[in-house]
Amino acid sequence: QAQLVESGGGLVQPGGSLRLSCAAAGFTFSTYAMSWYRQAPGKGRELVASITSIGGFTNYPDSVKGRFTISRDNAKNTVYLQMNSLKPEDTAVYYCNALRVAGGRSYDYWGQGTQVTVSS
Repeated sequence: QAQLVESGGGLVQPGGSLRLSCAAAGFTFSTYAMSWYRQAPGKGRELVASITSIGGFTNYPDSVKGRFTISRDNAKNTVYLQMNSLKPEDTAVYYCNALRVAGGRSYDYWGQGTQVTVSS
């Protein structure tokens, strides 16, 4: 059974940093594109970073570009999100996602989320 478990969230002051981790199990991690999404209270879920399965190509929206860095360690079945220069508007629940499209089917898994609060 596929499982994604996020960790590393917490309370941080504006300008601070946090590193989120997402440990995967139950599927072939290296074959999945991995992403981080976030959802703030009263808002929809927003993509904040993604990394491909092959080549490790990354993508970020303008709102976090230059501040957030996604990386993956296929040997540890883990994806990371390094968040620097955090702002109050980065406050949200952060979710890990695994996605693979093959043979006309999509395989899509989500973690339970970890809270990030940026406040002084």
